Amino acid sequence: MTKDPSSVLPEAGSSSEAPPPRTAPPSAKAPRGRFPVDVRLAGLLAVFVLLCLVGFLTRPDAFFTEGNLSTILRLAAAIGVVSVGMTFVIISGGIDLSVGSIVALSSVWATTLATQSYGPVVMVLCALGVGLGCGLVNGVLVSYGRVVPFIATLAMYASARGLAERISGRNTQVVREAGFLDFFRGDFLGIPVLIWMFALVFVVGWILLNRTTFGRRTFAVGGNTEAARLAGINVKRHTALVYGVAGLCCGIAALMVVARTTSGASTNGLYYELDAIAAVVIGGTLLSGGRGTLIGTLIGVLIFTVLGNIFTLNNLDTDIQNIAKGAIIVLAVLLQFRTNRSRKST
Repeated sequence: MTKDPSSVLPEAGSSSEAPPPRTAPPSAKAPRGRFPVDVRLAGLLAVFVLLCLVGFLTRPDAFFTEGNLSTILRLAAAIGVVSVGMTFVIISGGIDLSVGSIVALSSVWATTLATQSYGPVVMVLCALGVGLGCGLVNGVLVSYGRVVPFIATLAMYASARGLAERISGRNTQVVREAGFLDFFRGDFLGIPVLIWMFALVFVVGWILLNRTTFGRRTFAVGGNTEAARLAGINVKRHTALVYGVAGLCCGIAALMVVARTTSGASTNGLYYELDAIAAVVIGGTLLSGGRGTLIGTLIGVLIFTVLGNIFTLNNLDTDIQNIAKGAIIVLAVLLQFRTNRSRKST
């Protein structure tokens, strides 16, 4: 028997093709992408305001004075510049444990008697060149040498600090170049030059990260290295450049430390790597890379600087301060993991 041709034809009003999958309209997805960022930054601002309130309540006669506020911003300037570079590195999926040692080496090399004899311009170029060079060495080892970032920067951490001790003989090198001190310790429009430098580095870093191809590639490399490579990004070269940016920031920070202390020493920048990583993590940058914000890093730097200032004003032990820093870091990392897990489950 033959089948009736009409029996195999589709019924009227039906379609032989499967209906397209249903997707939510873009307008429904957009708020979910922005909402967690706003909440995180709002939470950081709330913590910062709370710390300022604690500082005022414990020392109402000293905390909000012009001198103390200026001190807080000057102390935040150097570690803030280092944290800008660290933000780039962590967003790209790396880590840099050598930033403090690079600051020390840059400050020592820029303040030797031989360097000072050439004048302030050479001192500045020397600090920037040493920082940039050390950062590029880290980047080449990580990208082209395929050394794990933790190991490569740990090696630089030890060698740069050791070289700084060798050059200085473990002695403090006093800056005698008047032109250098007059400029970097001066004011502009009533605001210290160091604060202007920090603001300039932050603005340039924000533009570089959020408004340029370099920044977009940094996020792409940190989010998925293989996908970035298939998209045509030279991952090795970009990784080396990111570490170069971090090294350059260390050179700038070294100039700020030398200006503030009027000396270069192998002990400069001690524990800067821990403070910078803490500020970046507190600011919401993922340790796994691919996401981060310089605004959050800035608030993180201010939180830790204000916390240290409160402890100093109240003559509290530094060991308690370190315990508080450690607790804040652990809480921030746990919050990151919880946030990521909730996002994956939804």
